[in-house]
Amino acid sequence: MTGKSADNRATAKPGASQQKKRKKALRPCSVAVFMLAAVGLLFRLTGCDKAKVGEGEKSKFEIDKIYERGPLTVHVRLDKAKITIAETVLLQFQAAIEPGYEVTMPKVDKVLKNFGIVDWDNLGAKLDEKNNVVKRYQYRLEPFLSGSFEIPAFTFEFYDANSPEDDKHELATEAIDIEVTSLLGKQRSELTIADIEDVVEMPRQASLWWVWPISAAGIVAVAAAIWVQLRRKRGGKLIRIFKPAHEIAYERLQALVREDLVKAGRIKEFYERISDILRHYIEHRFRLRAPERTTEEFLIELQYTDVLGESDKGGVGEFLKHCDLVKFAKHRPSTEQIQRTFDLVKNFIEKTKSEEKKIDVTDEVAMVQAVGLGSG
Repeated sequence: MTGKSADNRATAKPGASQQKKRKKALRPCSVAVFMLAAVGLLFRLTGCDKAKVGEGEKSKFEIDKIYERGPLTVHVRLDKAKITIAETVLLQFQAAIEPGYEVTMPKVDKVLKNFGIVDWDNLGAKLDEKNNVVKRYQYRLEPFLSGSFEIPAFTFEFYDANSPEDDKHELATEAIDIEVTSLLGKQRSELTIADIEDVVEMPRQASLWWVWPISAAGIVAVAAAIWVQLRRKRGGKLIRIFKPAHEIAYERLQALVREDLVKAGRIKEFYERISDILRHYIEHRFRLRAPERTTEEFLIELQYTDVLGESDKGGVGEFLKHCDLVKFAKHRPSTEQIQRTFDLVKNFIEKTKSEEKKIDVTDEVAMVQAVGLGSG
């Protein structure tokens, strides 16, 4: 018994030690396998992320232009090639630089024209499948005016990371065309002033000048009488008619264009009318008493309101001062200045219009109808 158990223990001991040795031998192998699996998974995940750099962007952008020089590859992207004046366009830069080099992204605000930067974002840096460092910046741009414009060319600077001060190189992109359409519709977008060769004074006719005010007074009186009769026939029930402030302003601009005052040489009258249109629009749209105040008084009031941004305040101020120069200081504007003045008013109205700000035009509409009935 004793000998047998001793033998059994003797034979059992070597078996236990072998198992322990096997376990010790297996531990490094298990750790190694686990580490290899983890590295493989990490590599696959990293590889997927690298593959995504720039891949998902193509579907998002309508324009994607590629430029290469040496170790640098640049994408310049636009999400749209055509927008309305009420929309924005997304501009994105993607710069991939080889290891050992650095790239400096362009300063967009220094070269950008005809567009303002609404927002911008640094999307960070990643490695692509070739271990190139990929940087992405994007900018949300808004147009100032409608028309055909260019997103300007940009310059990317790159250099050896070990000697940044020695050799610096540049990669220049090309300008990209973009079209900004108006929201004014077909008729409103055609609002423009006929070109004139020169500003001339029209000869005045002295005869029969008194007929016009008398005729106008008679028409108004007849129209008023017919309007009163119409109201009585309707039993006093009158449906109020409201129009947005910008619709009223656009109608007045259309009427101004039809009169063609510039071509007739009546420049001062044109400036009086267009100044009055903008002043009344501001009163209707923002509840500011612009028509009955002098330019100086109105601009002082404008300074202490927050209904307009600083750039719009500056634009309105320059416009009104320019109009005053023509009206009171006998300034002779050029054709380009006249057209620019008209475009400024039209685009200011378009930029600030609101469907919520409506004006009661019932009396005006009734008067027009009465005039139509009277003339019929």
